[in-house]
Amino acid sequence: MNTLFSLENKRVLITGSGRGIGFLLAKGLAEAGGEVILNATTQAGAERAAAQLSARGHTAHALAFDVTQSAQVNAAIEQIENQIGAIDVLVNNAGIQRRRPFLEFSEQEWNEVIAVNQTAVFLVSQAVARRMVPRQQGKIINIGSMQSELGRETITPYAASKGAVTMLTRGMCVELARHNIQINGIAPGYFKTEMTQALVDDEAFNAWLTKRTPAARWGNPEELIGAAVFLASKAADFVNGHLLFVDGGMRVAV
Repeated sequence: MNTLFSLENKRVLITGSGRGIGFLLAKGLAEAGGEVILNATTQAGAERAAAQLSARGHTAHALAFDVTQSAQVNAAIEQIENQIGAIDVLVNNAGIQRRRPFLEFSEQEWNEVIAVNQTAVFLVSQAVARRMVPRQQGKIINIGSMQSELGRETITPYAASKGAVTMLTRGMCVELARHNIQINGIAPGYFKTEMTQALVDDEAFNAWLTKRTPAARWGNPEELIGAAVFLASKAADFVNGHLLFVDGGMRVAV
């Protein structure tokens, strides 16, 4: 069982891993034995995160690049493959949120959300998969959302972007599974993070959430680690095109 879920000798790139859920996923994947490459928008941010993992005895690298810019993405993936080694696992975690009534969203805000949450998944996945195909192996994990399949007021662009991530996951599976590449997604429900702190502090919303969710609570970000380790490991070698909901049962409740 230890071998089945081990990430020993696996290199894992996690986008948007300088802090928050991305950093926790990097930490969990490193604890499972993976050699992790942390990405952030600034080199200083990536290096701070990598230093924390290195201090724990893990092998961690830092590399800043803008996941929405194809030239930067291609250069970064080339650098990783040449200087660190082949990327075995990619976790597309980078994401942003904007909250506003639909009629008040600006085109610029829409473009920002789509660029980070949707286009970046396409750009980074394509750059990495082009190198996985000749090796005939690899795993890509896309971080979606419960809003991949459910709508909610004030976050329509976010929900649209995460819905697109679901279809990117399925489409990549259809085309790449024949090359022994597994592409799956994780769809978190409501977790206590910096992005959701305003909702956590909202007494009315908190009461609604705990009543609406069968588990009757918010998720803790650490509870996403197990899903990531599973999908990155040999245990998931025949799991493909799947969206794994980690939401305390909220999606299935009426």
